[in-house]
Amino acid sequence: MTNYRQAARRAGRIALQVLAALFLTSVAWVLVYRWVSPPATWLMLDRRAHAPVGLGYHGIREDDRRIDYDFKTLDEVSPHLPLALVAAEDQRFLIHHGFDGDALLKAAKSNLNGGKQLRGGSTISQQVAKNVFLWSGRSYVRKAAEAYFTLLIELLWNKRRIMEMYMNVAEMGDCIFGAEAASQQYFHKSAKKLTPAEAALLAGVLPNPLRFRAAHPGPQARAKQKRVMRNMRRLGGTTYVRTLMDK
Repeated sequence: MTNYRQAARRAGRIALQVLAALFLTSVAWVLVYRWVSPPATWLMLDRRAHAPVGLGYHGIREDDRRIDYDFKTLDEVSPHLPLALVAAEDQRFLIHHGFDGDALLKAAKSNLNGGKQLRGGSTISQQVAKNVFLWSGRSYVRKAAEAYFTLLIELLWNKRRIMEMYMNVAEMGDCIFGAEAASQQYFHKSAKKLTPAEAALLAGVLPNPLRFRAAHPGPQARAKQKRVMRNMRRLGGTTYVRTLMDK
């Protein structure tokens, strides 16, 4: 019995040490990315290795699967872009602390009532946690890790940095990541020169950039673009962006 207790205590100490090491590593990882741009993400590496497969996907690169990714700061892109991303994805971005209870409740009600499409309630912060630090897939473990990293980035970064990460690592086409690469690919110019309509189009196709093409938008993409532009005006235009820059 004594040997059993000693072994249990030893196992408990090892488990605590492993948890402490994981915690300190994750904190250090998040802190580094507060100032350093990620060289790549898990999704980038996965896209580099495998072409996505799905009905209705467009622009899939069968042969040359090099990743287009060029990290830019908020000062290096059009002010219309972060405004459009907030208008499209998370209009309470500046006032929540990583999770939007209202959005989650609305999504749950819509899904329970049999909405035509499943709705998500993820905030921009949650999407950054998922895109930057985690692997692809769906599981309870991954959702728990997403919540953990969301709390960390909200604690250790400011809203400006969260937005910079989001607009740079979001997938905007096959092997195309971030606003600069997307702007060059679809509009043949820098993200610094995006117009409000172009920014709204990029933001509008984000829910599924492999189906909704910014280069050749169909009726659904155009309808989403119009909704995003209305929300951009409702948020106060680029005045909102100046508030974001100061956060």
